[in-house]
Order: sequence, then C-alpha cells, then structure tokens
Amino acid sequence: MSDSEAASEKLWGGRFGKSTEKLMEQFNASIGFDQRLYKVDIEGSRAQAKALTRIGVLAEKERDEVIAGLDQVEAELDADDLPLTDDLEDIHMAVEKRLIELVGDAGAKIHTGRSRNDQVALDERLYFRQVIDETVGRIDGLMQVLLNSAEEHIDVILPGYTHVQQAQPIRFGHYTMALFWMLERDRGRFVDSGKRADAMPLGAGALAGSAYPVDREFVRETLGFARVTDNSIDSVSDRDYFLEFMSAAAILMGHLSRFCEDVIMWSSSEFGFVELDDAFSTGSSMMPQKKNPDSLELVRGKTGRVYGNLMSLLTVMKAIPLTYAKDMQEDKEPFFDTVDTLQISLDVFAGAWDTMTVKGERMEAALDGMILATDLADYLVRKGVPFRTSHRIVGELVRKALDRGIRLEALDMETLHAASDVFDDDIKTVLSPVQSTAQRNLYGGTGRESVAKQIEAGNKLLIDRNGRVVE
Repeated sequence: MSDSEAASEKLWGGRFGKSTEKLMEQFNASIGFDQRLYKVDIEGSRAQAKALTRIGVLAEKERDEVIAGLDQVEAELDADDLPLTDDLEDIHMAVEKRLIELVGDAGAKIHTGRSRNDQVALDERLYFRQVIDETVGRIDGLMQVLLNSAEEHIDVILPGYTHVQQAQPIRFGHYTMALFWMLERDRGRFVDSGKRADAMPLGAGALAGSAYPVDREFVRETLGFARVTDNSIDSVSDRDYFLEFMSAAAILMGHLSRFCEDVIMWSSSEFGFVELDDAFSTGSSMMPQKKNPDSLELVRGKTGRVYGNLMSLLTVMKAIPLTYAKDMQEDKEPFFDTVDTLQISLDVFAGAWDTMTVKGERMEAALDGMILATDLADYLVRKGVPFRTSHRIVGELVRKALDRGIRLEALDMETLHAASDVFDDDIKTVLSPVQSTAQRNLYGGTGRESVAKQIEAGNKLLIDRNGRVVE
C-alpha cells in the first residue's frame, strides 16, 4: 500500500499525500484512555442518527441500519472483541470506522454536520453526568457512615486540639459531624458543577455551528439535557466542567486528608485513641508487630495527586486560543485519574472509618490536666469578673498547677481563694469534661443535646434527599 493509500484510509485522510509516521500516530492517539467514553459516544451517535433522519440526511431505513450497527459496535466493545489500536486515534473514530464497515454508506453519513469538536464535548458532558451521580452517591454513603459513628460515640469525650495542643474537651460525635458538614459542602460543589454542565453542545460543529438545520432541542430532549448551549464557540472550547469537578475533588480530598492525619496519629501506640480494622491495614515485611494505617496514608498521599491533576489541566487551558486546539486532548487523563482516585478514596475512607474501633476510655484518659482552664475562666465570668481579668487569674493558676505537678482541678480552695475571692464550693461542679461540654449546648457546639440535633438534622437531610437512609 502506498503512502497516499494509507493516508486515505483515515476518515480525514483525503487531503494527505503520505501516511502518518508511526511515532506521530502513537503521540497523537488518545484511544488508550478515551475508550472509556465508548458508551456515551454511541449514545450520542444514536441521537445524531435520529436528528439527521428528521432533516432528510438519513432515510428511515438507513437510520435503522445505523442504530443497529451502533448496537453491534457497542456489543463488540462490551465483549472486548474490537481491537482499539493507535491508528484509530480515538474512540470516536474507532466507533465510526467500525460502523461504516458494518453498514456502509449509511454509516458514512453519520458525521454530517458534526465535528469531532462538538462530538467530544457531547461525550464528555454525557460521561460527566454519570460521574457526578456516582460521586454524589459515594459522598452520601460516607455521610451516612459518619452519622452512624457520631450517634454511636456521642458520649465519648476526647481532647480537642488547636495548634496540635490540647485545647478543650469535645465529643467524638461532634468531631465526626465536622467532616459530615464539610462533605455536605463538597457535595453541593459537585451538584452545582453538574447543573452548569447540563447543556447539550451538539450542533456547534467545529466552532461556527452546523450548516444543517439539526433540531438541537430534539437532540437535547433525546439525550436528557436541561438546555442547549448558547454559543458554538464556547461549546467546543469549554472545559470548565472538568476544572470545576477537579477543583471540588481537590477540596474534598483535602478534607479527607486532614481527618486521615488525625486518625493515623490517633492509631499510634502513643495515642491509642482508635484502631483500624485489619481489613483496612497492612503489615511490615520486616517487623512482625506492625499494623500500618496504609488505607488512610494512601488517601492522604493521593490528595497530592488530585491537586496535581487540577494544576495540570489549569495549565493546559490557560493560553489556548479560541476555539479548539489539540492541547485539549490533555483534558481527559487528569480528569479520568481524578475521578478514579476520588471515588476509590471515598470508598476506602468510608470502609476504614466504618470498621475502626473507637477507644473512648483511652481518649478520656488522655485529657490533660489543664484542658479545663477555659471552663475555670468562664466560671469567674459568670460570677461577674471581666473576661480579661479572669483569663489572667486562670493563667496564674495554670502556672501554679504546673509547678506543683498536679491537675488544674486538684488545686485546693485556699489556692483558688488566694487568686480570687469569688471562687466557691460550686467550682467542683464545673471542673469535669462532661460539664465542660454541657456548657456548650448552643446549636453547633459540642454539648450532647447540640450534637444530637446535628445528627438528627443530618439524618433528615439524607432521608429527604434520598427517600431513605443511605446504605
């Protein structure tokens, strides 16, 4: 076969006089990763066939042949019976070439008025819709795990930290619900990005719009989009939906990573606050005693990967002249990798949290001797002492307790009275972790009633949204 004959075998090859260099073919091909779009590509082509029939480009018999051919191509790809080699370039060309082999001229008409530019945009948005649904479902599942955990451990009290220093007592359920509400915000970001992407771009052509009077509203309705895109230039050059998803994924992974850091630290022998289940831990190849929290370490580590994917696509998109350039082929690998990484991270994190043992006695025993200092200051304020004065008084009492090597609540009444004459015997009812949390029962606080209300609100949120408790 001559170079010109080889070139003409490409669906776009009529203008070329020689075949593509093998190295260039390999460099140009995206079929190694965009093949996951084959189902949505075929779905879009079915809609295209129906739309072309409505304007007389395809006869009804040809439409039926094309749709039957697309069904066969899909079956072959489902069964992994269709070789996807670099010379096919991408999944769109692979599907169309095989369709033409199956149905001939009818298949060769399918691309009438359509460019790979708007075809890719359509495929991505169809796939994006599936990804949003899958991701939101996983977030809901993790949120239910957290609700269950918060309810089960609502009476466990542990040190709350700022600057990695013990600060005030909190309830484990309150700590757990912090991630619940972070995930609720994350979920909203994904849902919002899905709404903005819910526009049908087919008909935009390469950039200027199709020269054929394709009924875009018909295609929109057939494919279930909320609306059609408003501008053909924007339709083919827009990748905001990927960037929004990847940004939301980066924020979510950052949230998970922070909690991974705590739980990894808490699972150490020095803390012993939690123990991860064997199913979500690994061992050492050398040290027989080791039980490593690798599940959460990997989630923490993969956060950097997701951040990098976002930065990669932002960099690709930053200076591409309108409308389409081949640079935009680089949108898929970082997006696909982000989807895969995020979804398995959500599954693993949910499994690790759901199965870990919370050691409440160890948490409460770890409360240090000065953690009730703020409660002591608040006691003085309630007795009429200005807060800044009470802060200074309690700071001096903390120093005395540290010098004597005792807990703050072990200071005798003589020492307390020497610091302020407003101290009375009722101070004993204040200086306990349970009472400390009880003083913070405003909604959003760590008091038991407040945490119970958070859990109730969270359960109602999921039930209202899903019609049932998420499994």
